[in-house]
Amino acid sequence: MNKRKNMVYSVKFYKEILKKHYIANWGNNYLEKTWNSGPINKLSNQFTVLEFPPHGERKMWTYATCGMSTFSQSSPIELHIFSKVQDDSLLELLSSVVYFHNVDQNLNLEHTVNFGKPWQLSSICTYGLISLPYLDGPDLEVLYSAEQDKTIHCYWLIPITLEERDFKIRYGLEALEEIFDSKNFNYIDNMRQSVV
Repeated sequence: MNKRKNMVYSVKFYKEILKKHYIANWGNNYLEKTWNSGPINKLSNQFTVLEFPPHGERKMWTYATCGMSTFSQSSPIELHIFSKVQDDSLLELLSSVVYFHNVDQNLNLEHTVNFGKPWQLSSICTYGLISLPYLDGPDLEVLYSAEQDKTIHCYWLIPITLEERDFKIRYGLEALEEIFDSKNFNYIDNMRQSVV
């Protein structure tokens, strides 16, 4: 019984400090949402998605996982994805990625994941690249819990095409990021073409 209570407390504590961290970076105007279909319900970590609307100079919506990992994992991570429109389909997409992370493979920085469907609408971006949060920097990326002596990393999930994924596998992440920079690619344009 105590083990179960400790696990529930640990998950609740994890999510509370994560929410405070997100609020410190993106403000306190958000909605907490869940996706209640599919295998995500088999997970016990009470996973939700926080939806942050555009504000100030930030003209995009932000969807951030809350409970993708727990302190019991050796390298806890959380992901966020951007959108130019409010889009509940991203709840399903992030839930699928979280399920894959918890059941099939521990995802981490520089990994790619197959969305199994277009990112949005008929986008040709059907993969996600786990990247450093370049738009928000280390203040968002690193969340240290002294109580648990653990660091949670908050990474950016960038929608990419199959061709971009293959290019990254063949030539490395740095080469792909250089092309992104040189092409000045629009990371919230769901109808963008491949840069390679």
